[in-house]
Amino acid sequence: MLIFFDGLDGIYVGKEDKLKKFIEAIYWIVRTGAQWRELPEIYGNWNSIYARFNEWSKKGIWDKLMVFCIQDPDLEYVSIDATILRAHACSAGYGEQAEQGLGRSKGGFSTKIHAKVDALGNPLKLLVTAGQCSDFSKAPELIKGETGSYMIGDKGYDSDEVRAQICAQECIPVIPGKSNRKITIQYDKHIYKERNVVECFFSKLKQFRRVFSRFDKSIRNFGSFLSFVGAILWLR
Repeated sequence: MLIFFDGLDGIYVGKEDKLKKFIEAIYWIVRTGAQWRELPEIYGNWNSIYARFNEWSKKGIWDKLMVFCIQDPDLEYVSIDATILRAHACSAGYGEQAEQGLGRSKGGFSTKIHAKVDALGNPLKLLVTAGQCSDFSKAPELIKGETGSYMIGDKGYDSDEVRAQICAQECIPVIPGKSNRKITIQYDKHIYKERNVVECFFSKLKQFRRVFSRFDKSIRNFGSFLSFVGAILWLR
């Protein structure tokens, strides 16, 4: 028997071989971006796999899995940023679009991923919003809880409120000022170069086609795939 990660209601216990095959099935789905119906029979019945994935998503197990995998992060520098990705038309139709992290643009539906990574580019927190939401909108939630770090972000996070929150948490903001500021913002340009780790993280994230193009109707299931990929990147 295998004792797996704790869900909301206690420790999940299952046969090791079946659980391993289930995790491999989810990895195949997130890596290829294929429809659930295209899941190879070697992994089992696709509908059963999906039902189990969905149930774990409801219980928050995938999110807790990523949190569990975060071991000894390098918090000297913490970088925040966001990236937009296209959402397939099949992702629409599940409740209000904005509530499900879907936004409309000239190119169609879009979703935005907000990320916080450590100094090595490993994910610490991932949030999903509609594509048209500003980077700044999720900044307070992203930086919440960090202390004693250099907080690195681009001009999209330049605001007095964000800077005040960073300083209140005993962190040092490394955020360039916008061009329309009357007073020039001073920041450490050498440390700012470390922001490239979050860009590299997005590049790794988009190697998984289920993330690169969103197919999931529910923001919960899409977020679960993000957490699963985040856990994989921590385990590499």
